[in-house]
Amino acid sequence: MPHEPWTLVGLHASVRFTVMAEAAPGLLPRLLVPFGRRDLTPDSLQARRDGEDMQVDIAMAAMPAEMVHLVEGNLRQVVGVRSVSLRREITGVARRRAA
Repeated sequence: MPHEPWTLVGLHASVRFTVMAEAAPGLLPRLLVPFGRRDLTPDSLQARRDGEDMQVDIAMAAMPAEMVHLVEGNLRQVVGVRSVSLRREITGVARRRAA
C-alpha cells in the first residue's frame, strides 16, 4: 500500500487577547474593529476599569490561525493601548490528503 500523506485541515487557534490601555471613551469599539474588518465575532469580551487604566480581555474559541498575528498587530496600533498579551492554542484535524 503506497504511503498516503497526512495534512492538518481546519487550522484554528483558541485565543485570548489581554489589552492594557488608558480608560477612554471609544476604546472598546476601537478594539473590536480588527475583528469586524475580518468578519470575526469574538466569543467573549470582558472589560475592567481601575482608575485611569482599563484591562480588556477578548477571546475566541476558533479564530483562523493565520489571522491571529494580524489582529494582534492591529490591537497594538489602537490609540491608548499600552500593551497586548496573547494566549493561544493551535487546533486542527489530521486527515489523509486527497489523491
